[in-house]
Amino acid sequence: MSRIHDALKKAEEDKLAGRTPTLHPALDEVVSAPEPAPPVSTLVTPSLEHRSATVIAPATGAGSDTLLQRCTNVHWRPNRAVSLFLETQSQVAPGMEEFRTLRARLFQIRAKKPLKTILVSSALPNEGKSFVSGNLAQVFARQSGGRTLLIDCDLRKPQLHEMLGAPSTPGLSEYLQGKVDEFSMIQKSAYDDLFFIPGGEVGPHTPELIGNGRLKVLLKQLAPHFSWIVVDSSPTGPVSDASRLAEFCDGVVLVVRAASTPASMAEMAKREFRDTPILGVVLNHVAQADHTYTKYYYGQYGQAKK
Repeated sequence: MSRIHDALKKAEEDKLAGRTPTLHPALDEVVSAPEPAPPVSTLVTPSLEHRSATVIAPATGAGSDTLLQRCTNVHWRPNRAVSLFLETQSQVAPGMEEFRTLRARLFQIRAKKPLKTILVSSALPNEGKSFVSGNLAQVFARQSGGRTLLIDCDLRKPQLHEMLGAPSTPGLSEYLQGKVDEFSMIQKSAYDDLFFIPGGEVGPHTPELIGNGRLKVLLKQLAPHFSWIVVDSSPTGPVSDASRLAEFCDGVVLVVRAASTPASMAEMAKREFRDTPILGVVLNHVAQADHTYTKYYYGQYGQAKK
């Protein structure tokens, strides 16, 4: 420390005498620091062999906007019977206000704890989980600054592309196989702040891709660039995909169908997510006469199913 003190004292004397101060080697040892690395504004997908050694700095602000502009621009033709918030001028269509209420509840939860990536699942098929996940992503994106990514992770029976009228490939399955990069599969629609990753091609071994490590890395890379990520999964009853996906998510929204889902199956689905918080339950397909006291009634969806 005496060397540093002497050097500082000499520099002060030089300054008072009008001489150009010189840097003492001792100061160079203490105060010099490596130059900061430039911010990373592009996504890099590590190979499976090297993913653990790759560190990605999140891009924010303009860098994030530039990154997302590299995504594929597509034209969607949404199914208006089930896509409540796309290509509609009405703000009071059946089901819209219920989704706004669901959005508000999730914002309330996020005010108390971290919440960004939401898994939507159900106990059995045909309970409306894809309808709920699709419209939840749409209502998130309607808010200013609510950039939202919707991912079809039901690799056994992907169908969100039908709801949105979007291309089904390339999608998540091709990415998990290493056939395409992020920008080839992320679709940027004409609707502000709504992005979509379809499920892609379905093959006999497609579901096994969920556990190969690439999806977990992808979600971590994409999270800084979105306000919300909504993940649609397979039902929990027939297969185990949803419980594996829940490991990568902050919470679960469970969809049950009124007067249809057995209570035992709903309870079993709840136990599948014992390690991931269940944020709430959406009761779907409630009879018209019951909607006045039902928390979540999606009349438009019920009419479309008739």
